[in-house]
Amino acid sequence: MPQGGAAAREAAKPQDRGWAWMVLLAAVLLQGLTLGFPSCIGVFFTDLQHDFQASNSETSWFPSIMVAVLHGGGPLCSILVKRFGCRFAVMLGGLLSGVGMVSSSFCKSISQLYLTAGLITGLGSCFSFQAGVTVLGYYFVRWRTLANAIASTGVSLGFTLWPLLSQYLLDEMGWRNTFLIFGGILLNCCVCGAIMRPVQLASGSPPQSPKPAEEPGRRAEGAQLSNGTSPHPELQQQTRRTACSQMLQKYLAFDIFCQNKGYQIYTIGVTWMMMGFALPHVYLVPYAIQNGVEERRAALLISVIGFINIFIRPLTGLLSGHRVFTGRRIYLFSLAVLLCGLSNFICVISAEFSVLIIYCVILSIAMSGVGALTFQVLMDVVEMDRFSSALGLFTVLESITLLIGPPLTGLLVDITSDFHYVFYNSSFFLISAALFMGLSFCALEKKNKLKEASKVPLDNPSKYQYNEVPTEPQSESQSPPAVMYVTSV
Repeated sequence: MPQGGAAAREAAKPQDRGWAWMVLLAAVLLQGLTLGFPSCIGVFFTDLQHDFQASNSETSWFPSIMVAVLHGGGPLCSILVKRFGCRFAVMLGGLLSGVGMVSSSFCKSISQLYLTAGLITGLGSCFSFQAGVTVLGYYFVRWRTLANAIASTGVSLGFTLWPLLSQYLLDEMGWRNTFLIFGGILLNCCVCGAIMRPVQLASGSPPQSPKPAEEPGRRAEGAQLSNGTSPHPELQQQTRRTACSQMLQKYLAFDIFCQNKGYQIYTIGVTWMMMGFALPHVYLVPYAIQNGVEERRAALLISVIGFINIFIRPLTGLLSGHRVFTGRRIYLFSLAVLLCGLSNFICVISAEFSVLIIYCVILSIAMSGVGALTFQVLMDVVEMDRFSSALGLFTVLESITLLIGPPLTGLLVDITSDFHYVFYNSSFFLISAALFMGLSFCALEKKNKLKEASKVPLDNPSKYQYNEVPTEPQSESQSPPAVMYVTSV
């Protein structure tokens, strides 16, 4: 009997073995279908602009809304995961993505695209991607870091394949039929979700996150209800305020933002950076076409960025994990952002295809550093027990600048009729953000050293210091956090 019980417990632990690798394959496909998808929107930019007689600013709202919702929907996704589980969230996201793109093929105005392809498809992609990343935490313990690294290659594959497929279908059957086909392709997220069956613990029930302790007001209200009496209105209002405060603290960590200087600097820097980070992805293809580059070759530019990312991003992650860079990853990140900004000046010098290829190679190398380090640096400046809530505020703020950055730049292009301002704007935001983060963390580090030298005690050093926070994988006896949302740059 004991041997049978041990065998049952062993069978109930699918971590790091068997079906876990099928789930990892599904996660790779999910990231290619979701995070990789917005990379192809630039291919349709000129056709949409002509068909709807829309300006650059009006057309750029469509991909901006999609990307902003994809990044900023994290708190909503985590609530959905906690309530219904990862499999349901992934499959719901796939359904929304497919319906959004199918509906987009029938749109009669650019504003309708904002709702269908922008909001609905963006929200569906958010649900599928972030729930897919969360489920990896259940299926992998020992190999969790490797699993996440492998899964992230799906983004690079998406960047490589989506633009090529988009240009081929656009040439063969137009953007409306292409969007219809994309709806069917995105429905494959539901298939990936079906593979991600809930992990069963030894008790036979899926892992659940621990429930927070009840507040006194809530217990009092429950006692009154059990006695058949209605709770006092003031008590009800106080309970609602407490619940709302707990919800904001759990998913949007304003308290960390106010107290942790490192998190504050990093969040502000990345939020400012995102004003210019997405601009080349949206405008590079129309810029090349306007300067005489053939449409097929222009679409190839985005694929070059994605293809190089496949190889460079894992290498960047391994390099940054070396002990030499312990405590210095923020400076590597700032350097990568700076290189992104400086590379934009290549496009200003010339729009020849060969020059644009060189630009894409340099930009891709810099982007690989940004993508590999974004969340690692965040883990360095925030304690892991608050990482999920810190990430919530982080993604919401960056989604705001991702939303407004391309349309504002498009408005500037409409006024000046000069696409060079796209790259001037991008360089300004990227370079200023890189200098702000690098110099601010340098000043913060010097301040901490002076305090240590003068032996002035701090009440809570973690509020002011930029420290490396160990992120060791949990033991198999511990289940990963049930609610965690992650985005990728």
